Amino acid sequence: MIKDGKIWIGSAADGTQALLIPGMANRHGLVAGATGTGKTVTLKVLAESFSRLGVPVFMADVKGDVTGIMEPGQDSPKVAERRKLFGLDEAGFAFSGCPVTVWDLFGKTGIPLRTTISDMGPMLLSRILGLNDLQSDILSIVFRIADTNRLLLIDTKDLKSMLKYVGDHAKEFEADYGRISAASIGAITRAVVALELAGGDVFFGEPALSITDWLTRTPDGHGCINLLDSRTLITNPTLYSTFLLWLVSELFENLPEVGDCDLPKMVFFFDEAHLLFSDTPKALQDKIEQVVKLIRSKGVGIFFCTQNPRDIPDGVLSQLQTRIEHGLRAYTPADQKSVRAAADSFRVNPAFDTYETILGLGTGEAVVSLPDADGVPGMAQKVTILPPQCSMSAAPESDIDKCVKGSLLYGKYAQSVDPDSAYEELARQSEQEKQKAEEQAAAAADEKAQKAAAAAEEKARKAAAAAEAKAQEKQAAAEEKARQKAEAAAEKKRQQTIRQVGSTLAGTVGREVGKNLGKNFGSFGKTLGGNVGASIGRGLLNTLLKR
Repeated sequence: MIKDGKIWIGSAADGTQALLIPGMANRHGLVAGATGTGKTVTLKVLAESFSRLGVPVFMADVKGDVTGIMEPGQDSPKVAERRKLFGLDEAGFAFSGCPVTVWDLFGKTGIPLRTTISDMGPMLLSRILGLNDLQSDILSIVFRIADTNRLLLIDTKDLKSMLKYVGDHAKEFEADYGRISAASIGAITRAVVALELAGGDVFFGEPALSITDWLTRTPDGHGCINLLDSRTLITNPTLYSTFLLWLVSELFENLPEVGDCDLPKMVFFFDEAHLLFSDTPKALQDKIEQVVKLIRSKGVGIFFCTQNPRDIPDGVLSQLQTRIEHGLRAYTPADQKSVRAAADSFRVNPAFDTYETILGLGTGEAVVSLPDADGVPGMAQKVTILPPQCSMSAAPESDIDKCVKGSLLYGKYAQSVDPDSAYEELARQSEQEKQKAEEQAAAAADEKAQKAAAAAEEKARKAAAAAEAKAQEKQAAAEEKARQKAEAAAEKKRQQTIRQVGSTLAGTVGREVGKNLGKNFGSFGKTLGGNVGASIGRGLLNTLLKR
């Protein structure tokens, strides 16, 4: 509720009012307390008050009961008692709802809320996927290669295509980025598939949320409350917390510097804030702390809501100047130590023991410390929280659906679009490479066929030449054989002729010699002459045959 331009959170027993200066909201805050102590009511009181001041608000609805902030509250004996206790009727208290836009990452119970893989970035995406340090480094390399090649990573199919591309061309990138193992690429791809099966693929896509659509006011000057239905999302704590971190990062990167101002530009309420820091790598936790410290200069306030202040790292806790501590219970020594630490974080009020007071707080009561106009922490006060002007229960499903369909942003974000991105570009490249490979294969096959034909032709030519040479050789051998045969026949005939001539000559010589000798020596001489003549004839014959 607004009083004198300040947010009236509650009042002490002595009538002292706990008033939050809106300009101090960018100093951030903490709403803590055990289950059932009234944290959700406090969040509603704060959120509806900021809305009535014209400040846009973001709230995560984990249990589904925050939707009642769109409905006017209903009177009840307990609320009537509170109104009377605080004199709210005289202060102008009236039941009324707030302008609300309901969002849902899965697009089932609210306007679909999307972002792109590129906008999420490798650090936050690694956390969603549960990657180890090595796999996170490789994912960063994949993002770098995509940026270098101007490949847009819009949705999960783009990321899977990019992972496959890097894996297939790992050797080409090794010189610039080091070894990229197929095992790591496979592990990241499996994590992406698991995210798709969990419904995370619906979150990544276009049209992506433009954070400026949340910085809106209604015609009557009220800030719009952007309510994220997290009933399904909270079943995936890592996705829930990482999405909230992304939202803060988007605001930090896109909003201009404004410094301290009378009204914050926007206020965030993070329920179940312990999930933001659960199993968070140190590098990411350092980034969270840095953003929380620096985003105040953008005029953004962040309120963390959790059961115990120890759920928040000291580096973040030290930045939370607005403290609203509902009751804590100490059943163990560790719990007692935790309550003591929570009590010691307040500026001491000599009127009561903060530690004992926190242990004894009832539902709707809290120990509160609010910064003054100079940012100095106020003294601890024990207060009773005001009732909200909105409904304390969940809104009917029909009213939620009417709220969703009636929003001007529904037409902008309801239908997803699939722009030309890495998946399509890599598919074209793959088709071109396939076509080029087919052309090269066809050219190689044609070249091979030509070589085979040339080889066959050469083989045939050589075979023909060999056959011709063989035929010529055979013909030459036949001619040589015929010539030798003819020569042999001629020689035989010559020798026969010589023998005939020699025989005739020898006989003639022998007779003549024998005749001549016979005349001189009688029969002896005739015989001797015949023998001598025959011998001379044979000698002549042999001489002729040798020629």
